[in-house]
Amino acid sequence: QVTAKTAFLFILPQYNVSVPTADGELVQYHYGLKDLVTILFYIFIAIILHAVVQEYALDKINRRLHLSKVKHSKFNESGQLVAFHLTSVIWCLYVVVTEGYISNPRSLWENYPHVYLPFQVKFFYLCQLAYWLHALPELYFQKVRKEEIPRQLRCIALYLLHIAGAYLLNLTRLGLILLLLQYLAEFFFHMARLVCFTDENNEKLFNVWAVVFVVTRLFTLTLYILVIGFGLPRVESQALDPERGNLFSFLFNNILFRMSVLLLVCLFQASVMWSFIHSQLRRWREYWHEQSSRKRAAAGTKQQTKPLKRDSGYHENGVVKAENGTSPRTKKLKSP
Repeated sequence: QVTAKTAFLFILPQYNVSVPTADGELVQYHYGLKDLVTILFYIFIAIILHAVVQEYALDKINRRLHLSKVKHSKFNESGQLVAFHLTSVIWCLYVVVTEGYISNPRSLWENYPHVYLPFQVKFFYLCQLAYWLHALPELYFQKVRKEEIPRQLRCIALYLLHIAGAYLLNLTRLGLILLLLQYLAEFFFHMARLVCFTDENNEKLFNVWAVVFVVTRLFTLTLYILVIGFGLPRVESQALDPERGNLFSFLFNNILFRMSVLLLVCLFQASVMWSFIHSQLRRWREYWHEQSSRKRAAAGTKQQTKPLKRDSGYHENGVVKAENGTSPRTKKLKSP
């Protein structure tokens, strides 16, 4: 029994509470320090799954494609993220639909703070934190190039900041919707990169990703403004209550804190959109430059292969000949 209790500490979410409802009692959860032990266990699970996907899927495809070292590293990165994002999108969509967060948008801020979480919501957040924490040692295991490490560290830090912030600030419902939108856009991007590695001229999925990216950015910014700017000010946030696990929600009682968070979100989304527009303009310039170069090359080739107009004769082996095969030059008469 002692071993079983210890195993449950690693495997199952902790801090379960029976909440009375109209139909009886409902078991829900809040967060605490014991969550770190559960996250540690699922970090090892994520490392194992990462190795399985790498060995039984990505390595086999790499042997057939014969990619360079740079493309090989990017292919592995995109392959792993496609598997993760697809799984997370399906899982997150199932959670938000079954919990009714999409059918009832007001539930994103009603009865805030959302201290008590359903099992599937808490388990989803723990697994997400475990995955992005496992990505740190994977930088060493995958032998990522030094030039790529700062970019990947920045990406991991942003995901951890977002997920942990939503989890600790009791904004888990809003965080689920935002993660769904972000993972959907990232799935199309990395899927487009995988297709581009197999066929460099196929960029249709990049166009799809561009549309999905813009739409998800607009939805993300709208949700932030709706929930933080308009929804939360109408809710009477509870005070600090460590016994219930409510440690940080009281910050949203302060209008200055709410406006600061909203300003930071807007600036971050604006910077992301600026980078996206800049990269798309550069991509289109390169595309049209390549197309114009091909047209000039085709026009030059056509001009070279155009047949010469013949008037009184034509050239054969460097000698001008007439139409009837005789030379147009006058023959010199021999003197008698």
